[in-house]
Amino acid sequence: MCLAGPVSAQNAVSDDTRTQYPTFMRDSYFTLRGGSIGYLFSPIQLEPGFQAESIEKPRPAVRIDFFGHYFMKHVAAQLTYMRPGQFVEYNNINGPNGSHPVSNAYAGLTFVGDADLSRKVSAYVEGGYGVTSRSGIVIDGKVALQPAHYGSALVGLGLAYEWTPTFDLLLGATYSPGRQSFDQPSTRMYTFGARYNMRTIPAADAIANRDAGYVFPANVVRVGYSTNKLTYGVNGLFSKYVVIFWGGHVETRQGVTIEYERNVFHSKKRFAFDLGVSTSAWETNGAQTTFRTLSAYPLVRYFFGRTEPADVYFSYSIAGPTYISQYLLDDLNTGARFTFQDSMGIGVFIGKARRMNVDVSIKHFSNGNLATENVGIKIPLTFKVGLAF
Repeated sequence: MCLAGPVSAQNAVSDDTRTQYPTFMRDSYFTLRGGSIGYLFSPIQLEPGFQAESIEKPRPAVRIDFFGHYFMKHVAAQLTYMRPGQFVEYNNINGPNGSHPVSNAYAGLTFVGDADLSRKVSAYVEGGYGVTSRSGIVIDGKVALQPAHYGSALVGLGLAYEWTPTFDLLLGATYSPGRQSFDQPSTRMYTFGARYNMRTIPAADAIANRDAGYVFPANVVRVGYSTNKLTYGVNGLFSKYVVIFWGGHVETRQGVTIEYERNVFHSKKRFAFDLGVSTSAWETNGAQTTFRTLSAYPLVRYFFGRTEPADVYFSYSIAGPTYISQYLLDDLNTGARFTFQDSMGIGVFIGKARRMNVDVSIKHFSNGNLATENVGIKIPLTFKVGLAF
């Protein structure tokens, strides 16, 4: 007989408050949107003496509001990131030399004001500070297109439809101005997507979730070792074929890492949200250069297996702010000393009280094209053991 489900209702901690959103998450939200991007890239961006056979400007794009928070009923602030799904490409510059991508990315902090149009529909406007970043093109050692990085306004407007008490559907338009000194054209993005709202959970539901008996460790400390002895096959699988993660041109040979994660919210059985910090030392696969990283990150953990001997989970983390000790690695420019950490893995909590943790993950570091250079760093399989308490 398979014994699945709660470990024991007696293991539930009566004073556990993590089934209610903490203050910083309450009345907060995040969004995911897709749509169309438009900008007037042309031969104007090329330096004198350079000419392209053609210019491709793909339209699909994505916008993510990583975190937004309502300070008042109709006023919020949010952190936004936007980029095309495929970058602009200048083809065959001064001869048959292939395609030359020009990465564009946009980020910003905007304030949002909304007004109800009906019981289900509202309109919003947003405005704030944005950053535009564009990579350059070098042909035979000569700059054919200058990189660009500057700050400016970021504005937008749109409509929201309350689909459920938790999810809203969004239709919006966003504008980022160009900059003549860089010959950077203005950008317009039209998007459709969803917003997930974290509203106060009814007290009875929070208590029922707390007392259900499923173990969600409050703290986890882990040590790990990364190695490319098993190749980068898992990295390639999820960045090229099942595209839910990223690769990187800088490959690491090995590394050691220490992680601490604190659970700040969990549902009844499946979902947990943690905040973590990590410090690591890595060695590149090419010149065997040592570099270090220090990261803070959010992490989502989904428990897809609850059995008597173990709880099995899938974890995913994105856009963890990171300090990197070197950004020139194996003769490649990763962009800047500020970057982001992403990770994806599976793991188990073992034992009656779920004190032991075993985890396997892959990682990626990049600046999201918010610097003018961004080759990305690929971290192979990392094997970790830890203690939960």
